[in-house]
Parts: sequence; structure tokens; C-alpha cells
Amino acid sequence: MTTTLRPTGPLQQTADGGKSRSYEVCVNGRPVGALDITTDAAFGHRAGILQGLRVEEPDRRRGRATVAVLAAEEVLRDWGCDQVLASVEPGATAALRLLDSLGHTERSRNMEKELGPEPPVLPAGVEGRPMSGAEYEHWLVDAVDTFAHVWIDRGTPPEAARAKSERSHRENLPDGLATPGVTFSVLVHEGSVVGHVWVSRHEVRPGRWASYVYDVAVTEEMRGRGFGRALMLLAERVAHASGSTLLGLHVFTDNTPAVRLYESLQYATVRRNFFKRLL
Repeated sequence: MTTTLRPTGPLQQTADGGKSRSYEVCVNGRPVGALDITTDAAFGHRAGILQGLRVEEPDRRRGRATVAVLAAEEVLRDWGCDQVLASVEPGATAALRLLDSLGHTERSRNMEKELGPEPPVLPAGVEGRPMSGAEYEHWLVDAVDTFAHVWIDRGTPPEAARAKSERSHRENLPDGLATPGVTFSVLVHEGSVVGHVWVSRHEVRPGRWASYVYDVAVTEEMRGRGFGRALMLLAERVAHASGSTLLGLHVFTDNTPAVRLYESLQYATVRRNFFKRLL
């Protein structure tokens, strides 16, 4: 029996080169499921995203999904993509097994924490305060460069990584410190700034807006002293002050210390994000 993808509508294209299309998963022409394919503007539309893969129960466990994903990879190659992305819930055992069998690698996780009724108390010896305008300008220069190198280190071409970083900061901070819903804070210990955290309003779940940690870092010379935990507690205080009851974040899987810190603070993984290079 032959499994194929059959378009359910015309190819959609955007002015900046984006493409998307919806497909039926068919067996000998008989629809048994669905799959959406789109390109990711964050990577200059060189990465494709697989979404909404579904195979009806009578046709599961017969390799239909495997063939559908492989066919989608061919579509993305024709579109000029050099990698494919997929995101699944941590309990989606079948989907996780499928991605692993097809050579996908987990790159990052989305994590969330439901906040308690009261904001946490910061550890003794530290305090938080708003980031100043001068501190923000210095942070921005470093942040654009640092975020670009995060993606370069993970195989993204330097030009594309730099463009992604600049686009991300431009879109999320159109008015800098004055951007609505944005809070930049610094952590102070013995009169010196030892780290910063950026918290913004974000749609952390479809239809649910809450607080989101976009960036958090301890100054290099002060790492390993518990200030990372203090910064995350500061982020919770910022979220509480804004009226949020949920705090989300994104972390790269290979950043083991950060993953362990968030888990120790009772953050739960809600999405696991995978990628695969298309040869």
C-alpha cells in the first residue's frame, strides 16, 4: 500500500519568501490523516516546521506517519530548506519515538511554572532594581551578539544567526525599555550588579497570556554562587507584580545547569523541540 501526501489547497507564499501548505496523508488515495508544513521566518525561511501530524487510529502503527514525514522532508528540500523542526509534548511517546527513529535531535525545551499566591522572598544579601537606560544600551549590544553566537554554535550560518538575533530583539523590543509589558531588572550584591533578567508579557499557551523570561544571565565572574536562582526568584516577583500566575521560559537542552536549575524551581517541560539537518 502506498502512503503519500496530497495538498488540500494551493501553496501559500509571503512577500519575504515564506511558504506553507496543508496536506492529507493518503493511503492508495484514501485520506487517513493530515499534516501542515510551513517555513520559519526566524531562520530566513531556511527551516521548515512540521505541524499537526495526525493519522487516524485504524491506520496507526503501520508506518504511515514515518512515510508522511519523509515526504514532507522532500517538500522542504524543494522549497530550499536545509533543516526541519518539530515540537511535541513530553508525553507524546509515539511522536517522540518517530522523531528519534528519523534522526531528529532535541534542541530545546519550553518550560512553565504555575506561581504561588505570594511572591518569593529573595535570598539575604541581594536585591533587585530596574535596569537603567545606560545599562540597557550596554546590554542590548551584548545581547544581540550573544544570541547570534548561541545559534552559530548550534550550526546556524553566521549571517543567518545574526539576522535572526537582530530581528528577534527588534520585534520584541520596538521601544526599548519603554516597550509595553517589558520589565528589565538587575540583581545587586554588595553594591555591584551581578546579573540581569528580562521578563515580558507573552502568549505562553494558545489564548493564555502570562509572563515569560526572555533573557537571564549572571555576570561571568559571579557564576556558581547561587545568583542564577536568585534571578529566577526575582523573575517570579516581577511576574507577580504584573498580575501573572504563570511564568514560562525556553532553554537549550545542552545547557544542563540551567535545565537542572529550572527543574529544581519546579518548572515543568511542556514542549520538546527537535531539529534535523536536511542533506
